[in-house]
Amino acid sequence: LGARVSLAVGLVATLVSLFIGVAWGATAGFIGGAVDAWMMRFVDVLYGLPFMFLVILLLVWFEDLPPGGRLYLLFVALGAVQWLTMARIVRGQVISLKALPFVDAARTLGLPTRTLIARHLVPNALGPIVVYATLTVPAVMLEEAFLSFLGLGVQAPYASWGSLAADGARAFAEYPW
Repeated sequence: LGARVSLAVGLVATLVSLFIGVAWGATAGFIGGAVDAWMMRFVDVLYGLPFMFLVILLLVWFEDLPPGGRLYLLFVALGAVQWLTMARIVRGQVISLKALPFVDAARTLGLPTRTLIARHLVPNALGPIVVYATLTVPAVMLEEAFLSFLGLGVQAPYASWGSLAADGARAFAEYPW
């Protein structure tokens, strides 16, 4: 039962981070110049922040939410802090792809920037995106389990691996046999 919630948090938060990271990285890589420099410095600043502390603050700030609303907040909060590496990976791929002839052909045809990024560059960068997304799912699940173990993540009536581990630790402390 706990696996369903943990997997759901892992998958949904990964989708959130995927959406933000791909959009940010593709835009920065394609536009380049000062916009790219500014966008990547913003990512660098966010890398310097203790993201788990920010997630904990967010969960404590909205502690009055019902359990279902808290679960959605957990989806968004964990996804919103996991997009940084995805943005870097996508940016690097887009920078290497935009020098290829098919991008020049698409520009010659007059495709808008948004269409060029969405229909040509992102699909050609899908390999590394998929690989990193599969690595993000277990990382998010571990973060959710950590938060739930501390009592900040998934709340009753829902259960996750972290809340089940916390219940087991309390039971083991009371009944060590």
